[in-house]
Parts: sequence; structure tokens; C-alpha cells
Amino acid sequence: MTDVGPDSQYLVAAVHRGDAAALEALLRRHLPDLRVFVRAKSSPQLRAQESCSDLVQTVCREVLQSVESYEWRGEGSFRRWLFTLALNKLRNRADYHAAERRDAARVVGGDEVVGETPGGFGPSQHAIAAEAAAKLEASLDRLDEDQREVILMARVIGMSHGEIAAETGLTEGAVRTRLSRAMARLATLMAAT
Repeated sequence: MTDVGPDSQYLVAAVHRGDAAALEALLRRHLPDLRVFVRAKSSPQLRAQESCSDLVQTVCREVLQSVESYEWRGEGSFRRWLFTLALNKLRNRADYHAAERRDAARVVGGDEVVGETPGGFGPSQHAIAAEAAAKLEASLDRLDEDQREVILMARVIGMSHGEIAAETGLTEGAVRTRLSRAMARLATLMAAT
């Protein structure tokens, strides 16, 4: 995550004062990590039913509806709140599709590229980015759940080893070891695809 401009605490306070531009800046700041998180946490079945861009948009709508009630407790707390909203939305959508037993072939889908550049992508850059995103998705899908979770917590949500240890019940040393092994496994899987 790259911090440019006011910090998230300032932006949340500005949102509470009704500043729409602050809300846009807050979402824009966290959008790249949110996209990665949604793609990584979406099951292949859910990705067959809905595009990740649609899922990210529904999470952003959820943020719009509930950010005024969010009480600032730090950057890490804000990111955990944001990614918890995303995880709950993914679970709700997966439950919805499971209950409806919708046929993925009936749903017209498609997905966009994970990231954007200020100048925009050309067609070849879109294809390259889409291929890289698909390779990452496939590799993340092949990781054990524990490995995938520690990577998301550390690299996407930005939790410290101590925070991950508190959340998982592991020691910090065990978290470091699990993360190291998970990253090595991910690199091996990415190189093999």
C-alpha cells in the first residue's frame, strides 16, 4: 500500500464531517489491496458466478453505508474493519449462490484486470495483467488455507507478525515460519504455471 496525501485517520475524520472527496480518497487508497483480497478470498465457484470487480463494488457500497459509524482505532484496525466487511460480503454472496443453486453458465460474466495505472492500460497491458492475475489466483487456490490466510494477513491486510499471532493463536516465530514457507510455496506454484 502506498500512502500519498493525508493519512487514513484524517480521511475518516473528514468523512465523518461529510466530506465526499475524503471518502473517495480513502477508498482509492485501499482499493488495490481490497481488489487483491477479494480475488484471493473468492472461491472459484463464486468467481464463476460474479466478477471480482462487481464484488469489490458491493464492498465499496457497504463501506459507503457504514463508514460514518466506524470509530477510528488505528490504521491496522481500519484495514481489518475494511477486509472484514469484504469477507462478510463474499460469504453472503457465496451463500446466496449456493441457496439459489444458480448455474454459472447462465450468468454472463467477465472480469477486469486487478490494477490500474494513472494513464490507463492498452489492450496488450490488459492481457498481460489479466494473465498475471489468473496465475496468482490459480496459485493462491492451490495453497493450503493456513498458507493463504497468513499471506493475506501479512501482505494484503498489512498485519504485523504480532497481530497475526494474536489472531491465530500462534507464536510470532511460528507466524514468521509459516509466512516464509507460504511465500516460498506461492513462488514455486507461480513459477510452475
